[in-house]
Amino acid sequence: MVHKRSPLRLVTEAETQPAASRVPQTLGAVELVPGRVRAAVLSGAGRILERVETAYDASGATPADIDTALAEAATVFAGQDLRGVGVAAAGLVDPLTGLIREVNDVPALHGYPVTERLGALTGASVRVEHRARLQVLGDRWFGAGRGRRTFASVSTGEVLGVGVLYDGDVMAPPGGRSGAHMTVSAGGERCTCGNRGCWKTVATTGWLGARARAEGLGDDVSLASLVGRGDGAADRVVEEYAQNLALGLVNVQQLFAPGLFILHGEAREGGEGFRTVVEERLRAAVAFSGAEQPRVLVSTAAVDDVALLGCAGLVLSHG
Repeated sequence: MVHKRSPLRLVTEAETQPAASRVPQTLGAVELVPGRVRAAVLSGAGRILERVETAYDASGATPADIDTALAEAATVFAGQDLRGVGVAAAGLVDPLTGLIREVNDVPALHGYPVTERLGALTGASVRVEHRARLQVLGDRWFGAGRGRRTFASVSTGEVLGVGVLYDGDVMAPPGGRSGAHMTVSAGGERCTCGNRGCWKTVATTGWLGARARAEGLGDDVSLASLVGRGDGAADRVVEEYAQNLALGLVNVQQLFAPGLFILHGEAREGGEGFRTVVEERLRAAVAFSGAEQPRVLVSTAAVDDVALLGCAGLVLSHG
């Protein structure tokens, strides 16, 4: 009989300790978007244990300012045994090199080596991906998309984007687009990317504020404040905002028929009326038999952490 030897393995100091005394590994998450850095420590089950948020001047920041903001946010990881860190970044990113290639609203992030910087700060393995790709992972692992192989996760507000999971795969190239710059109006407003008629120009907080001012509704409004006013002008702006949001989602429905759309961010302030307008517009766009009737769910979390949850999902996906 031939006896096979087990390979020699070094026993770590942690393994010699009683199981009850060991500190379980945690997951690191960083969201880097124009003007803001959020960092959090999560448990393996997706529960946020600690968080830090820092701000910077998006238009006037230098790379050194980004370094400072990241360093301040990364203090949340001090003393943690991190399994890894996931980064959800706006703009175009290159997951293979760990670079943020381009962010129209933040010149200082062009070519920024985010994984190198965070790796030096944390000593952990760091991966970066486009925020839209990670938000759908957040819902898949920890949110309303659990148990589904096909659905769409939508971020709304200052940052607009949609991530699509189709038959178990995220439908976008690595570092890919969020859909914010898909053309929804041939002769629309000029976008920050230089093109006209992008979805971003009509379905973000910036559009909402400009439209409200044009209607004489004030200079400092939010979707929640407009919904609460209950007058005709405010109601028209809210419905137009919902219709504009649906413009981009109709294209997603036509291409992938995800069936379920999960709304995050500002759309949560719109109430049932806002959700219904989006859902009805999507259902009207179903142009082929056999497709699942679209449903729209709105995130009910007290704090919308889909991007941070997606970062944790990124770490787990490569674990």
